[in-house]
This record gives sequence, C-alpha cells and structure tokens, in this order.
Amino acid sequence: LLRGRICRRRLLEIHGRVFRMDVQEDDLVATRLIGHYPAKPALGVFRSLRNPNIFPYNAIIRVLAEGGGGLSGEALTIFKELKFSDAAAPNELTFSFVLKAVSAGEEEEEEEEAVLPQVHSHVLKSDYLRDSFLCYGLISAYAAARDIQSARQVFDEMSDRSLVSCWTVLIGGYARLGSAAGGLELFIAMLKENLRPDNETMVGVLSACSSLPVEDIREWAGRLERYKAASEGFGNDHVNTSLVCLYGKSGNTAASRASFDEIPENGGRRSVLVWNAMISSYLQNGCPSEAIGVFKSMMTAADPCVSPPNHVTMVSVLSACAEVGDSDLGVWVHGYVRSSGKRSLPSSNVNLATSLIEMYAKCGELDEARKVFGEMCDRDVIAFNAMITGLAINGKGIEALTLFSRMEEAHRLAPDSATFCGALSACSHSGLLRRGREVFGKMIRVSPPRVEHYGCYVDLLSRSGRLDEALGVATSMPFEPNSYTWGAILTGCVVHGRLEIAESVASMLVDVDPDNSGGYVLLSNTFASDRKWRRVAELRRAMRETGVRKEAGRSWISIDGAVHEFIAGSATNADADKVIESL
Repeated sequence: LLRGRICRRRLLEIHGRVFRMDVQEDDLVATRLIGHYPAKPALGVFRSLRNPNIFPYNAIIRVLAEGGGGLSGEALTIFKELKFSDAAAPNELTFSFVLKAVSAGEEEEEEEEAVLPQVHSHVLKSDYLRDSFLCYGLISAYAAARDIQSARQVFDEMSDRSLVSCWTVLIGGYARLGSAAGGLELFIAMLKENLRPDNETMVGVLSACSSLPVEDIREWAGRLERYKAASEGFGNDHVNTSLVCLYGKSGNTAASRASFDEIPENGGRRSVLVWNAMISSYLQNGCPSEAIGVFKSMMTAADPCVSPPNHVTMVSVLSACAEVGDSDLGVWVHGYVRSSGKRSLPSSNVNLATSLIEMYAKCGELDEARKVFGEMCDRDVIAFNAMITGLAINGKGIEALTLFSRMEEAHRLAPDSATFCGALSACSHSGLLRRGREVFGKMIRVSPPRVEHYGCYVDLLSRSGRLDEALGVATSMPFEPNSYTWGAILTGCVVHGRLEIAESVASMLVDVDPDNSGGYVLLSNTFASDRKWRRVAELRRAMRETGVRKEAGRSWISIDGAVHEFIAGSATNADADKVIESL
C-alpha cells in the first residue's frame, strides 16, 4: 500500500489503518510513511518510534535534508542521536544524507564546522572513501562551507576519480571562491584524464573564465590553445567554449568568434552555453548588432531543438535589443518565452523580467515596461531600480519618484546605490531641482554617496543652470571628479552660455580622460557658437597632436526584423547608396 506515489488523502487513510493494525512501531512501515510525508509530519512519525533501526533514521535524515524550510539543522541533530544509539549505526546512505544537509547551508556556521569533520572522520573509519558518490558528498559539503582545501584533499585521496560530478563541484567551488586559476587547472587535468565535461561542469569553467583577472587571460588562453594543439581532438569543443569566453573578456571578439566557429554546428555540439558565451562576448564589447546576429543564427540552426535558448540567452538578447532600440525583436523574445511552455517565466524570473523592463523602457515602450513590472510575482530592489531608471530616461520624473517612495513605504525595500542613482537621474532629466536636493540629502543620511551619485547630482545642478554650485560640489566631494562629472558641468556651460568657465572645465575633463574626444568636441562647439574660429582650429590641432579622434556617431533602425547600423562618415551599410539617393 505504501509503494509508489500516494495522494495525501490516501496516505492519511493508510496511516490510520497502520494504527488500527498496531504496526506503527514496525521499522519498515515507519520508513515508508516517513518517505511519503513532508518534513514536519515525517518528523512526527519518526519521533513516535521508541527504538528505531537504521532505516527510519536514514529516511528522516533524507527528508529533512531535502525538504528545505530551515530543517537541515534538525537532520544533524538526529544524526548526533544516531551516533549514541545502541539499536543502529550509520552507514554510507546515512553519511550521504547528512552531507546533503550540511551542503544545504541552513544550519549555524559553527555547527557546520563541527559536524563536517566528524562525518569525514566517520567515513574514514568506516572505509567508505572508496565510494565515489560519498566522496562527492564530502567534496560538495566542504565546497559549500568554503573550505576548498579540504575539498581538494578529499578529491586527491580518491582511488577512483572517474565520476564527473566530483570534478564539477570542485571546479565550481574554485570559481565561487575567486580561485579561477585553480578551477582552470582542474579543467585541463580533467581533459588529460579523458573525462568529458558535462554542461554543469562547463558552467563552472565559464564562471572561472569570467572571474579570471584580465592580466592572466593571455597566459590561460595560451595554455588552452597548447592543449588543443596536442589533444588530437578530445575535449576541443569544451576548450573552444572556454576560449570564446576568455577572448571576449579580453576584448578580442575576432579570436572569440574564431574559437566559436571551430565548434561544428551539426550534431548538437554547439550547446546553449557556447551560443550564450558568443552572444555575451559581442555584447560586453559594444557589438549588440553582432550579438543579435548570433542569436538569429542560433534560432535558425540546423537542429535548434538540441540547444534551445534558455533564460540567460534571452536576458543577453534583450540587453542587445535595448542597446540598438530593436523593440520588434524584444517583443518577439517576450512572446517566445510566453509560448514555449513557460508562460509564467517572465513574471517569476526576476532577471528576465528586469531585462524586459529595461528593453521596453529604452525602446520608449513605457506601457509595456509598466505591464511587465506589474505582473511580477516578487519585485526586488533590482526590479524597482530598472523601472525607476526606465521612467527617468523617458522624462517621467514625478512617476519615478513616486515609485521610489512606494518601494520603501509599501514594499519595505531599502534603496541601494543604483536606486538613488535612478532617482537622481529622474530629477535631472525632468528638471526637479528641489526634489533632487531632497533625494541627495536623504542619501547622505542613509549611506555615504559614491562618485556616481555625486555625478548625478552635479548633472542635475548643471542642467538647472546652477553651475557655480555644481563646481563647488565637484571640487569638494571626497573623490576625484571623473569624466562624467566634468562632462556634465561642461555640457551645462555650453547650454547656459557660460563660456568663461567652460574652457577650464574642459581642461579638467581632458586631464582625467585624455583619450576621450567629448571634452574637445563640446568646447569646440562652444567656441564655434561664439564665432571664435581660431580657438576651434587650435583645439582640432591639439586633438591631432595627441592622437585623439572624435568617436563616430552611430545609430540603428529595425526594418522587417533586420537591424541596420549607420555610422557617421561611413558608407559601410549595404543600403547606404539607396539612403543617400533618397535623401
């Protein structure tokens, strides 16, 4: 009766029958009942046993370890009771369930530190280290406890290291604890032992690649290239996946794309991780159109069902859509997510919902952004920040500040650094000087403003014509003003015709960011508007002498699902001749 899946009503009927038959003390019956109940009722069944053997012990420890809800600590309490029991002794299953409870991380840190070495000691005494699955549990628990040295020691002492999950959890542990080199060393060692990483392994490897210091990228890219040259093909797809990420982080999108192209498209060898890595490589290097192109290739691949896009793909693509203003593709992505059997995903996945809000807001579709925000099941600070910033950049300052207040009062969420930036930006874009002063004053009382907050406040003052006050804030703040701060003041000088201070501000901007043409261009425009052509010529000569070039303006337009990019002074667009002819 207690085999297979049982509905709760039927389970209660069977439990009542157990009592009528007076077999509630039977260890096998109790074990089956514990396995069918949720954690708290299961604990009640266990506590009713006077002298349980190992089977009910294992059952309740497993249920408590897997049940969540802060009950993993109770599993450890029962394990301690078991150690002093005369009726039972822990076996390999007991240890694996206890280790799962420790890995859950819900118990107190001191208790975890005490229990884990005890379990490890019992495993050693019981000669269970030959069990690879139990070793995996130890490695996973030590990694979760941030004790990577002990995790590595268990791994190194294993007699059989063919279980891929042991490598996976250790690589992931290295990546999480900031030891990217340790994770990549293990990745290469894994390949040399002819073990093929799975997708979960590659998540850890890519995490290690992402956290690798920039100055170490060349060394590791070289080591991976050398392995690939000597490997006779084994593991090359996984190495190339890592290289896509590494080259992308170093800014070499050409090398990143070359590694991507080495992975055959046929046979499902391009996993979703590969596609995501390539899209991310383009996106983080300011190539949103190319990122969108890769996504479209992914969706039209020979066998798209092998590697369907996941929410990470969609978040990246939505960011690219926001960059180029491609609302058509953004709407398509939104519809795809809803129609792919995951209709509730946009409202339940905070990252995806936030990306949709940002995309719609940057494309000027505020109603859609509001709709996504309103449908979210659980709005966190990041979601509020996205909506506040979206309202700010669309000139809806009053609404943004209302949401800022509601976030604290109705939702009991404390604003973070990005929230204050969004609120100050809302005041700046809508000319709300008084409200901006209030927001900045409030932040000073809550937490020390950072340089970006001072920059937003200076921008607000500059846009409002309070240039002397803006200069005072810039020169007295506890940070060196950055290019954004000086740029905001310089823009204010140009808008409000304060040429007498524009030149000195421009020199400040050039000092902090000598390679940025913005300061030169703004000042040149100011001189030109005042017909000071000699000063314009001097500025241009200074730019040539220092090697500073004006960054070409660019824009995008989406027509029939295709994004067209136009660069000022360039005829690289395939339809440039037609556009010029029409003009």
